[in-house]
Amino acid sequence: MPANLGPQYLAAEARYREALTDEERLAALEEMMATIPKHKGTEKMQADIKRRMAKLREAMKSGPKGPRRKDAFRIEKEGAGQVVLVGPPNSGKSSLLKAMSRTSPEIAEYPFTTRIPLPGMVQWENVQIQLVDLPPVAPESAQTWLWAILRMSDGLLVTLDMGDDNVLSHYEDLVSFMEQNNVRIKNEGERRFTEKRAICAANKMDMPGAEDRLELLKEIIGDAMEIVPCSALTGDGLHDLGAKMFFDLLGKIRVYTKPPGKKPDFSQPFILDRGVTVLEAARDVHKEIAENLKYARVWGKGVFDGQMVPRDHVLNDGDIVVFYS
Repeated sequence: MPANLGPQYLAAEARYREALTDEERLAALEEMMATIPKHKGTEKMQADIKRRMAKLREAMKSGPKGPRRKDAFRIEKEGAGQVVLVGPPNSGKSSLLKAMSRTSPEIAEYPFTTRIPLPGMVQWENVQIQLVDLPPVAPESAQTWLWAILRMSDGLLVTLDMGDDNVLSHYEDLVSFMEQNNVRIKNEGERRFTEKRAICAANKMDMPGAEDRLELLKEIIGDAMEIVPCSALTGDGLHDLGAKMFFDLLGKIRVYTKPPGKKPDFSQPFILDRGVTVLEAARDVHKEIAENLKYARVWGKGVFDGQMVPRDHVLNDGDIVVFYS
């Protein structure tokens, strides 16, 4: 049976052959797997693609052997997760990074000030989130390494200038250019390597006419992603933005543990995925605790203080847990 490979598959295959990094190869293979016709004539091809994907994921997970040359464009993840700032020129990405972290990026009124990735740590309540500023996502500045950083990130913070009358067209150009380079925004359902969760920072809300532009923006893209109005200049909305990054974009919660009869240390939460169970939380604390776990007592939402819960009980943000073997 002929394979009858379509143009989308062939384009992805071409990207795979031209890829320079493992991240780009994996992205191309996932696109090949998603677009290959599923029938008996392609079964061997599908198996080969899956084998190559598994091999690449293992290589990316274990890392290279021996000494490694430092890559200025590779940002090691820190904190609760890595969020990447994306936006058109002069949207205020660098100003947001400066306002939310102790980083001091170069800021100017002319476009394309940012030339290399610049990470900073955002302190939101008692957790830290890594926020990475990039050059504008635009044909004039986008390089191969930029797409690799976007695909490897945990989420995107789409930054828009609410003082600009052309904010909607800039957003549409941004999304279109990202999709041309195989990076797509997807907030619902399962995501492939090339699909990223995103929220929108509606920046420069201190500018005249920003409220009217915000209402229009909500009408047009409100279903695609959550919009958080804020101002890097005044600081308004930045605490809410940090909360949205932690809970919604990264999908995390904070859980505290304590020995029986003692108080928890609220300065050192365990950062866990939303929807985590008591057993999964125990594995994060220590493998032996999980292996011998019988039940737990929880203080927090949806339970009375010290309630005994089974191992499959789902935890909430702020819960305090005592594990019992």
